[in-house]
Amino acid sequence: MREIVFDTETTGLDFADDRIIEIGGIELWNHIPTGREYHCFIRPEGRKVDPSAFDIHGISDEFLRDKPVFGEIVEDFAAFFDGARLIAHNAAFDVRFLNAELGRLGRPAIEPGLVIDTLPMARRKFPMAPATLDALCSRFSIDTTKRDKHGALVDSELLAQVYIELIGGRQSALRLVTDADGLDERGVALAAIRIPPRPVPLAPRLTAAEREAHAGFVATLGPDSLWSKLLTPPPVEAAR
Repeated sequence: MREIVFDTETTGLDFADDRIIEIGGIELWNHIPTGREYHCFIRPEGRKVDPSAFDIHGISDEFLRDKPVFGEIVEDFAAFFDGARLIAHNAAFDVRFLNAELGRLGRPAIEPGLVIDTLPMARRKFPMAPATLDALCSRFSIDTTKRDKHGALVDSELLAQVYIELIGGRQSALRLVTDADGLDERGVALAAIRIPPRPVPLAPRLTAAEREAHAGFVATLGPDSLWSKLLTPPPVEAAR
């Protein structure tokens, strides 16, 4: 199952008038990061960055001056995001902005059924506790030292770790993956940790009476029954 954990940064809070200025996405395959990512800055046509938004993400109008507009990156965006389940924190905010940008180009909106919002997931799992991305990173001991301001790609990387913890951690797929595991062409781990056999088998838990009762039952099934064949030891070849 392919998933994209993503985030956006915008010029402000009004999706009808404000514009997306940054998109970041991290690809997961069966809840495991593949190493593939998407990231771009976007020049907001006819819109300036609101000072309150700049205080959050630090992206200035001057920095965005030579960046492509949304229509110039939409094909690359679609190629990376299409066909995946989309994961975001407070997803309604990001999806409204993306749908507004797509609508301006006459492209179809993102299907609601493809979107998973980690904010209500966190609130259900930890009722009455703070559910911001920072609070969840702190709860799960996720390192945030490289994040001094909000950024779409770094927030996607952090959210991917939070999302995996919210659904049960790295063992949710009954796998234990290490950095030393081999990777296929998508960067997905090929092997789980292999547990060696016990050096000494565990002692049998059946009593002698239980084994005798079972043997008596199998005898009633006849010599051609599967149980009779399994319990009959193979013939010993004569020494040559």
